[in-house]
Amino acid sequence: MNHVDVVVVGAGLAGLSAARRLSQAGKMVAVLEARDRVGGRNHGLTFSNGVPIEMGGQWVGPTQDAVLALIDELGLKTYPSYDTGQAITYYDGTAHRYSDETFGLADDDLLEVGRIWATMSSLAETVDLPTPWTTTGAADLDRQTFDQRLVSETTNDVARRFFRLVVPALFSAESHELSLLHFLFYLKSGTSLEVLLSTTGGAQQTRVVGGTHQISERLAAELGDAVHLNTVVTNITQTSDGAIVAFDGGEISADHVVVAIPQTLAGRLRYSPPLPADRDALTQQFPAGSVIKVNIAYPTPFWREDGLNGLVMSLDDSFNVVLDNSPHDDSCGVLVGFLEGRHARAAARLTAQERRDLVLGDLTKYFGERAADPLEILELNWNAEEFTRGCYGGRLGAGVWTNYGEAVAAPVGRIHWAGAETSDVWNGYMDGAVRSGHRAAGEILGGDR
Repeated sequence: MNHVDVVVVGAGLAGLSAARRLSQAGKMVAVLEARDRVGGRNHGLTFSNGVPIEMGGQWVGPTQDAVLALIDELGLKTYPSYDTGQAITYYDGTAHRYSDETFGLADDDLLEVGRIWATMSSLAETVDLPTPWTTTGAADLDRQTFDQRLVSETTNDVARRFFRLVVPALFSAESHELSLLHFLFYLKSGTSLEVLLSTTGGAQQTRVVGGTHQISERLAAELGDAVHLNTVVTNITQTSDGAIVAFDGGEISADHVVVAIPQTLAGRLRYSPPLPADRDALTQQFPAGSVIKVNIAYPTPFWREDGLNGLVMSLDDSFNVVLDNSPHDDSCGVLVGFLEGRHARAAARLTAQERRDLVLGDLTKYFGERAADPLEILELNWNAEEFTRGCYGGRLGAGVWTNYGEAVAAPVGRIHWAGAETSDVWNGYMDGAVRSGHRAAGEILGGDR
């Protein structure tokens, strides 16, 4: 490799989407990926029975038009997530089953949850998505964490516990680890809290047959020899003529560079000249969440026999968000669940057997003794992944949006930024990643003379 028009750092959905659009416009592109695979935070594994399963991002839903269009263009098939029957909210030692919008909560608790939900939804509507830091009252919204606002809103214990579950379910971070403004921005970016939490009609509505990692694999196949795996980028140098990207074992020059890796990792590259102070400070304050994703296979989806759809939210336990993740042909039953935020950090310190016991112990409480005897368990701790260092995405703590928000997606000379965290629509989701890649490509194509 000597010279190309554009170097893309990172072969996840954002980087590959940018590379594809640039290539279609006639640009010569090189995609440099540190891993031995493409896909970034999409990753597929296979159970020993041959059933493929997603260990990273997997669901798509209404209004995620960019990724849905891409899935269609690439010839992939989708199917609806299983959502027939009752869900469970587990709290105070009891499984509360429901099939309506009550979450199985007692009337007084539900009224308080609904009131806070409505307050947050109304506030989210005021957020300016392209420039959240210009939102009316942004300084006040950004100086407090979500948890500070929650505590000031209610003394109801169940309501507090409910939202302290919702935040990790969306961010894999605790409610005191992100600003209220970031929470509100995220809600509006993903349409609404209802859409973010829903299966049918929401962000968990649809799955890709065979797994979402195939999106990146097919994009990479289109790009062919332009994609270089096991290529760890270390330095980006901007000159008067272009940019030089150094990697373990060599370097390549280009007119532009797209950095499409998690923000916390982007901050670990060496830049010459140094990045502007605001941009550098931003990467220091853009941590990823903590999550261990676990897929548990059974001979059949036995919970359906009991009238359950597989969805569980537990206010009591560590393995506290569970969904039916069975394959489209129902050849076996699969439950997927998450250890998130503080629970992920605590579970990471356990042995594999101790985590297995924790997971199966919680599942047995939710679904009965049949849950204690799976065919197989597959887990992935995303914080231990060298070239990810956390999922689902980055989040901003108190004061960061209003101090450094302008630097999130703004190019620095010939360097352009992509990644789900840089999108104002479906921020943190696969759709946001695709949109960010298209935006970065558009910046380059629009700026070329």
